[in-house]
Amino acid sequence: MNQAQNQTQLIALDWGTSSLRAYRLGAAGQVLELRSLPWGVMKLPQVVLRKNFEVDETAPFELAFEEACGDWIRGAPHAPVIAAGMVGSRQGWREAPYLSLPIAVDQIGSTLSTVHSRGGQTVHIVPGLIENSALPNVMRGEETQVIGALSMLDAGNTPSEILIVLPGSHSKWVQVRLQHREVQSHIEHFHTFMTGEVYAALCDHTILGRSMQTSDVNGDDHAAFDRGVLVAQTPAGRAGVLSTIFSTRTLGLTGVLDGADQREYLSGLLIGHEIAALQALLAEQAHQPSRVILVGDAALCGRYTRALRAYGLDQVEVAAQATERGLWQLAKAAGLLGPLHR
Repeated sequence: MNQAQNQTQLIALDWGTSSLRAYRLGAAGQVLELRSLPWGVMKLPQVVLRKNFEVDETAPFELAFEEACGDWIRGAPHAPVIAAGMVGSRQGWREAPYLSLPIAVDQIGSTLSTVHSRGGQTVHIVPGLIENSALPNVMRGEETQVIGALSMLDAGNTPSEILIVLPGSHSKWVQVRLQHREVQSHIEHFHTFMTGEVYAALCDHTILGRSMQTSDVNGDDHAAFDRGVLVAQTPAGRAGVLSTIFSTRTLGLTGVLDGADQREYLSGLLIGHEIAALQALLAEQAHQPSRVILVGDAALCGRYTRALRAYGLDQVEVAAQATERGLWQLAKAAGLLGPLHR
């Protein structure tokens, strides 16, 4: 075993729908090595059928697992393995049942499911969360990012209620209550907005996309995006997103927006409606968090930061490396790392 592999204390997998990221973590949870592979649970490597043509449903997971971290495991057989995301769904390697909200954060780490690889390695799978209501809400993988973001907070200088936002295809807005006397955090409630997926569908599969052009997302001209963000605050915005999205086309037809601006405007419009709807929901609950933490892609978090400030939410910060930090915290809570890491 070489010295680098001997430093391995945890092998952590972020295994989603379209991709697999593997982390080799050291004694303090630092990333020693990172691998990114295209083997999400809906796009696994193909396997050769057995001679009797029986289908082994676990074989693709085994192949992806071996490619991601097989050599790490052989080099550091003592290191536990933990995985979060869609790998624990019904379409995953082994289903990890949802846990119901509200829930103490530490409880998540003590409720892991397991699957054993052909090589004899135990893989500990993080459960998702469900909010049971008339319209149930679920998450898988985001709970790990929330835990990672919480691990970076200064408990002595943190408000009791915070909002953690995970923008993306299915954006999550997670309400967390901190109980400082108990040194405990509870995930109380969350909302899901399909903003990213709807944006992609509108650009690629509707008439709105016919006149659009690719925009320079790294540019300094935010005028079209900012214009879209504020639509939900206007009298016309009260008609709702299904009405206002058509303005993407009409502002192009009247020459107000060019092709690149239309794409930026639509992005801002959808994000603005998302934030306006969330603010209304929080107002009904008398929940106005003084601190907002963003987790996710840096460019997308930048867009949300800009939009949130337009809606009066100025205390916004971005939590980096939330996934690997969350996996480390969950492994500690599950007792996988031993007393030296607690």
